[in-house]
Amino acid sequence: MARATTAFVVGNGTSRLSIDLHQLRKNAPHGKIYGCNALYREFEPDYLVAVDSKMVTEINRTGWQLTHEVWTNPNKAYKTFNKFNYFDPSLGWSTGPTALNLASEEKHNNQEIYILGFDYEGTNNKVNNIYADTENYKKSSAQATYHGNWARQTGIVIQKNSHKRYIRVTMEREAFLPDNLKVWGNLHHMTVQDFKDLFKIL
Repeated sequence: MARATTAFVVGNGTSRLSIDLHQLRKNAPHGKIYGCNALYREFEPDYLVAVDSKMVTEINRTGWQLTHEVWTNPNKAYKTFNKFNYFDPSLGWSTGPTALNLASEEKHNNQEIYILGFDYEGTNNKVNNIYADTENYKKSSAQATYHGNWARQTGIVIQKNSHKRYIRVTMEREAFLPDNLKVWGNLHHMTVQDFKDLFKIL
């Protein structure tokens, strides 16, 4: 069972589709959940990270940030928006690695961090995202975005937090892993099924 120093960073790659996050919260009540972008539409993470301006505008339109903790980068376009939290300094990174960095900050005291839905690779070279074909997302038929920046930014977080343990959850034990992430001894992998068994998720 998750300890107080455990965190879950939830990306939106399709590998996490079978993981019921509501069951995860129930079975790992002390583990904080860091979510990305449109996750808020169906689940309430402890922290939501969104750095794309269209996504931030959508969140503001719903007012979700008025009752939940949402983090983004400073932007002059948001000067009339209320109750957002702003990164200082801004890393200028993609949302997933930014959320991973937030979960890794010492003030959060997370020593074991599970990474869900960080697939990097497209599905048959097409977009791999749970929210494809919805507002502010690409079509599922669109070409997959190159994963290089995501992988590089993820690697920076893992490297600078060598005392923390990262566990990436993937569909298969030998799932695609960018070359730059193969060198870090504090990055481990487990299958979705093993993760579900560990946290008793049906």
